[in-house]
Amino acid sequence: MTNHTRAHGKAYLVALAGSALVLSACGNTNAGGGGGGGGEDGDFEPTGNVRMIVPFAAGGGSDIAGRATAAGFEDASGVTITVENIEGGSSAVGYSNFLGENGNPNVLLATETALIAVPITQDVEYTYEDFTPIMMLGQDFTLLVVKDDSPLQTCADLVEKAESERTVIGISGATGLDNLVFSLLENETGVELDRVPFESGAELLTALLGGQVEVISTNPGEVAGQIESGDVRPLCAASEERYDYDLLADVETAAEQGIEGIAVAQFRGVLAPGGITDAERDYWIGIGQEFEESEAYTSYIEDNMMQPNTAYGDDFTAVLAENDETVGSILEDQ
Repeated sequence: MTNHTRAHGKAYLVALAGSALVLSACGNTNAGGGGGGGGEDGDFEPTGNVRMIVPFAAGGGSDIAGRATAAGFEDASGVTITVENIEGGSSAVGYSNFLGENGNPNVLLATETALIAVPITQDVEYTYEDFTPIMMLGQDFTLLVVKDDSPLQTCADLVEKAESERTVIGISGATGLDNLVFSLLENETGVELDRVPFESGAELLTALLGGQVEVISTNPGEVAGQIESGDVRPLCAASEERYDYDLLADVETAAEQGIEGIAVAQFRGVLAPGGITDAERDYWIGIGQEFEESEAYTSYIEDNMMQPNTAYGDDFTAVLAENDETVGSILEDQ
């Protein structure tokens, strides 16, 4: 099995020093009473089809996560789970739609850092506390990448260029992990970057390849094919350590290039609506635990070069609370 780069120490968005993740990273946890399939009284089973909402366009990391999770939960439960992309507003439209499903255990949502960032930066009617955390799948760091013909070779080159001339970067919405990485880079180095927002990671990559932007920050799973083909090239990894995956083993971290403080990971996970019963929550936690033990889960993590740090139920809620505090502090510095 391929080794994984593990988040630790001062990684911003999901600190392994936090008690919730320390517990969950050691194996499966029945967080807050979360357990096997039937819940407290064994009296819940989904009726009819289940929907998995992805609050971003098809093709990006969130879409990949949502479809992998839907397939894994479907195999574990025997229930048909269909994926529905509801994009717009840097995920706000999808989450707002999900808010309207309060009390409905037959709808799930593929979540990530926008769950925390959007309510901090936009006037929306929800926060993470309005939903029911089920499972954190793992963590996802980013790479800063350019087209292969770019004159930039490192992230230090990017900073040097931005110190003297306009430098255009692409971001997938104002609240995505990539924007947080670039904000930390600006805070650390004092440069200013010109942002062009897009609705998804797929659109972001298209813009880079088309020459609309010079640099993007993206999850490895979204760009691995283009790195293999030679169409794009990493400048550095915004991670604590180098990746152990063969494709990225030679990519230096930003810290190795003299840029500290931008190692940042986002969580990927699954939510149920607020207002569901304990039995309904526990059923889905049990399905998530079954998924974690499957080859499909291992393949998802390794194919997307992620870190398999899981958390369930109340442990996942604690991770979200830590993220809320940390992301808020990053965005306040913009």
